[in-house]
Amino acid sequence: MPDLTLHDRLSDIAAPDWDAVAAPEQATGRPLDPFTTHRFLAALEVSGSTGAGSGWQAQPLALHQDGRLLAATPLYVKAHSQGEYIFDHGWADALQRAGGRYYPKLQIAVPFTPATGKRFLGPEVYCETLLRAAIGVAAQNRLSSVHATFCTPEENRGYSGFDDFLAALSSRKRKMIRKERETARSHGLTIRALTGEAIEPRHWDAFWQFYQDTGARKWGTPYLTRKAFDQFHATMRNDMLLVLALKGDRPVAGALNFIGRETLYGRYWGAVEDHPCLHFELCYYQAIDWAIAHGLRRVEAGAQGEHKLARGYLPVETHSLHWIADPGFRTAVDRYLQAERAAVGQEIEVLTAYGPFRRGDVQE
Repeated sequence: MPDLTLHDRLSDIAAPDWDAVAAPEQATGRPLDPFTTHRFLAALEVSGSTGAGSGWQAQPLALHQDGRLLAATPLYVKAHSQGEYIFDHGWADALQRAGGRYYPKLQIAVPFTPATGKRFLGPEVYCETLLRAAIGVAAQNRLSSVHATFCTPEENRGYSGFDDFLAALSSRKRKMIRKERETARSHGLTIRALTGEAIEPRHWDAFWQFYQDTGARKWGTPYLTRKAFDQFHATMRNDMLLVLALKGDRPVAGALNFIGRETLYGRYWGAVEDHPCLHFELCYYQAIDWAIAHGLRRVEAGAQGEHKLARGYLPVETHSLHWIADPGFRTAVDRYLQAERAAVGQEIEVLTAYGPFRRGDVQE
């Protein structure tokens, strides 16, 4: 019979064993999802971005049989709702006002990463076993809830070149993007797209400054530590695309992407100088250009930001699973989610209709 183990840290599970269920396709190339690989999650743990004091305490749940890992899920005990991008602060406030306790909770997720992918790693037949086990852990420890976030595949769209992408847009949006690219390139900066050995330690020193600046402005305290970027470089430099804008030899802005087998995931951006349209060029247009040139099917630019809509990044549904221990609170959350589901569907329809693509070119 298979047996379930709740580990205290990801390093308790050997990297080859974890990756065999998280990304078996790595045997023939890149993983579909770089964020569930052992090296990405371990980088967060080793660097102190997750773990003690972070509010993200790893408790990976693993299903073994005869010493072999059959399936696993990245499970965390959460002391807050930061870094999830599925916002349940209102639920926490409501339960606490009613005399309950929302934190700690269990989160099945990739920390700080609003990118859809598998959360129950391994053959599908074991998904329900892992989910029921997580619920059992929460119930036994009198935790409020279990949440599995960004757990559904998204639609794809493909192009043969950047001009092909532009051709699918309305004339007005096509002109806007061309003008933005011209503006970004008029500042006398050199733009370089780096991956693998071309990324040097000095580039991470520069990018750390960019990341700190953006993090301080957007959410107060950056989630990742400086050590996280060193760890990424040590174990994932071939899975990353770093796009830099340089003034002479000095980087002044940059965008960091992670490379999957089919998808380029845009994650972080920052700058120490302000140049009009440079953000759009480094984060969006360079990413689209690179993905098309390297045969990727999709660019995922992350959560939020209505400015992305006009630049070809259409809204898509994301899905999450929620188990709430308290029956009364569960009913209230269920009513809310039913209403929200309908509202979100309507908003996606409206936003898609206002997207940049010509009528009839939007693929479902």
